[in-house]
Amino acid sequence: MELKTYQKQVIDDLQEYFSHLQEHKRADKAFNSFWQKAGNYNPITGEGMRPYQNTVPGAVHLSIKVPTAGGKTFIACNSLKTIFDAMPDYKTKAVVWLVPWSNLLDQTVKNLSSPDHPYCQKLNSLFNNRVQVYEKKELLQGASFNSSSVKEQLSIMVMNFASIRAKNKDDRKINEQNSNLANFADSIDERFVLEGTEKEALINVIRSLNPVLVVDESHNAESDLSIEMLKNLNPSFILDLTATPKQNANIVSLVSAMELKKEHMVKLPVIVYNHQNIEGVIESALHLQRKLENEAISLEQNGGKYIRPIVLFQAQSKVKEDNTTFEKLKAQLTAVGIPEEQIKIKTANKDELKGVDLMSKECPVRYIITINALKEGWDCPFAYILASLADRSSEVDVTQILGRVLRQPYVMKHNSTMLNLSYVITASLKFQDTLQNIIKGLQQSGFSEKDYRDKDIMTEVVREEIKQVTLEDYLFPKQTQVQLEDVGVDIENIKFNLAVDHPSPPTALLEIEAMALVQQEQFQALIESQSLSNSPFQIFTEVGIKVKQYRMRESVAKQAMEIVLPKFVIETPKNEFLLMDEGGVEMLDRVNLLKHFKLSDKDTQIHFKSVSSDLYKIDTEEISEGEYKMSPFKIEGDVQQQITDYILAKPREGQIKDLTYFVIKQIGKMPPIAENEIKKYVFRILENMSAQELQDFNQYKLSYSDLIRKKINDLADLSAEEIFNDWIQTSRIKVQPIWKFEEIIVPPRIGNDIGNSLYAHEADMNGLEEQFIREVSSAPNISFWHRNLVKGKGYSLNGYKSNHYPDFIIVTKSNRVILVEIKGSDRDNSDSAAKLRLGKAWERFSGANYNYMMVFDKNAIDGAYYLEKAVSLIKQM
Repeated sequence: MELKTYQKQVIDDLQEYFSHLQEHKRADKAFNSFWQKAGNYNPITGEGMRPYQNTVPGAVHLSIKVPTAGGKTFIACNSLKTIFDAMPDYKTKAVVWLVPWSNLLDQTVKNLSSPDHPYCQKLNSLFNNRVQVYEKKELLQGASFNSSSVKEQLSIMVMNFASIRAKNKDDRKINEQNSNLANFADSIDERFVLEGTEKEALINVIRSLNPVLVVDESHNAESDLSIEMLKNLNPSFILDLTATPKQNANIVSLVSAMELKKEHMVKLPVIVYNHQNIEGVIESALHLQRKLENEAISLEQNGGKYIRPIVLFQAQSKVKEDNTTFEKLKAQLTAVGIPEEQIKIKTANKDELKGVDLMSKECPVRYIITINALKEGWDCPFAYILASLADRSSEVDVTQILGRVLRQPYVMKHNSTMLNLSYVITASLKFQDTLQNIIKGLQQSGFSEKDYRDKDIMTEVVREEIKQVTLEDYLFPKQTQVQLEDVGVDIENIKFNLAVDHPSPPTALLEIEAMALVQQEQFQALIESQSLSNSPFQIFTEVGIKVKQYRMRESVAKQAMEIVLPKFVIETPKNEFLLMDEGGVEMLDRVNLLKHFKLSDKDTQIHFKSVSSDLYKIDTEEISEGEYKMSPFKIEGDVQQQITDYILAKPREGQIKDLTYFVIKQIGKMPPIAENEIKKYVFRILENMSAQELQDFNQYKLSYSDLIRKKINDLADLSAEEIFNDWIQTSRIKVQPIWKFEEIIVPPRIGNDIGNSLYAHEADMNGLEEQFIREVSSAPNISFWHRNLVKGKGYSLNGYKSNHYPDFIIVTKSNRVILVEIKGSDRDNSDSAAKLRLGKAWERFSGANYNYMMVFDKNAIDGAYYLEKAVSLIKQM
């Protein structure tokens, strides 16, 4: 199981934060610097991302915002490697993984410790199979959890909030003296002993380890008591995982719902259908389940995955739970032909799902009756339909359960539109209130109000009739209770045949299917139109952050919005197992070009700046006959090597091992090059070094590591460009119009105002860039210019270079588009030459209306222009 594109970005954001932390040494300064560089924090005005909230002093406290079904746990597993890599080598790898509920605790322990689960496999891969997962009872017993084991492995202690934040500390076992933990006694400094607890208590063992905290569903840990809980654990680092960060969250990475949909993680949009009565809800739910299951069976027969669509029947939440109500609904479902083994009840008082593997082919369950018992932590991607059986006069509250039908089976797009969406069926007089609750449910899962589509068939006449019934029910509450217990269902009115689909499907089912087909097509078009649009404005408004935003100037907005810039794409082969799959195209990424890249056959020649060591001997020197003085003499050659070998603290093998580890840690991930490949390459470099060179390396580890990283990048660039040219020749690479200007931009810093800009204000620029655009902007043929943004916010040339963002996009009145890259004379010409070749390839394949220019103030490389010449040519276009 590998990280999705957006999940990799989360890890990259975390690594970027640590680079700021290394520079600024303080969590708050690093956080503010991180967002200032990203263009979303102004330290003067305070606009943009909120400043760092230091709620737990002494710990770096960061939050990751990922919508429901986005794989927060898998991201956290990968994040642990990034976090510990940023810490000193001697830091004990202790993690306290906090969850809010017992069911989520059981699930987390199982997934992190089961060798067959991707989470466990990933942890073992990242930490060399030295991982141990503990529950609280195992920690208290102290058998496998001891002072020796925690130093040699990654120790993950999974606990729930309640076991730590109980008000009465005396009642908590983790605060009591525990002889099983006596072997930790010597490592527990008195300063770490929590007031009111015994020294050899579990809480103090944890505090002495100064652990990393992973807080799952962290929006449930915002109270004063919860903050106290976090402080009491004495953490070094806290990573919050949530779909809905609260006011105090220090968000270091945000993932939009669109990213999940693009990666086929979720079933969106949600189709919402409002019936006239509860009979219609049940009838539609049964028929829709059968329709979806038939689609799934057909899909599996043609090479697809096994799917068994499940209906969640949600009873009214405002009435005290009574299991007789649920049993009666179960009996009514069996009365219309549903086998009893296909129906399960899951409430606070009755759990028929315990021990049931809903994903198994042998599992018969297709219908689950509940209220809100299926909250966070219950994740079954086979759940497709939420059918609300609330009293018709009520608004339907689905906020706590909606997220349970959003997860996409097998994280893939299925060759059935109906199986790529989720469904909510209601019968509510207060339908607009119901929709607001659906929006709340989506927002609690990290999505937005745009991610559903609705249809209401309840007429005004029916509404008036219901109002009259509601008044009568209000006057006779006993009668209302009887109606609730019977769920208000007239079995005779439900036409359903389990064996064979009804020859004439209900009108509602046909309407739902038609809605699904149309809305999925529209939603897919929206995704494609925003395939490269990661507007910070969109994702930041989701968490209520004020950002300084600038719109297009009205005079050029229409022209700009009609421009669609081309990008390089490659054809994707069709899946032979899916008969309907005809293949398609995807954005070209450097990763595609380096799929078969190997470092094993690449040269290790790197020009390290040799810094001669100051190795001297002090000896007597004769200055005249019979007269001597003490003088220093530099030791060189073989003698120097022998002495150097002797005085170095570690033998050669130990030095190479330590330096290899350091370089790998410093270099970080370089996808798609495997870490093991990089490790072997670094080892080859160090193995060929002399003792003196190793000593130099030790002295200049950071700069030498940077040189190795640059060497690997250069080798990868050469290989990627070679493949790129081959694919161009064989027409595997093409260009397609894809990228569009955003209506609103959020620049990191604002530059000086220059006429004819696309937006009200553009990003800042250096002196040479400003000189260039001032000379071009006022030309009579220029319609507008834009200072291109970077880091996923602007337009990039995708290819063998990691995304190349030209400095300017200039558009003439005749709609010619000119990309301009400005280079000072101090730039690395080898990198500039590669970018120029990529830009010219883009120009050649994009057509006559597109130009790429690289501009130098002096020392221009072949194919580039000097500033004066470039300005002259642009004015003639």
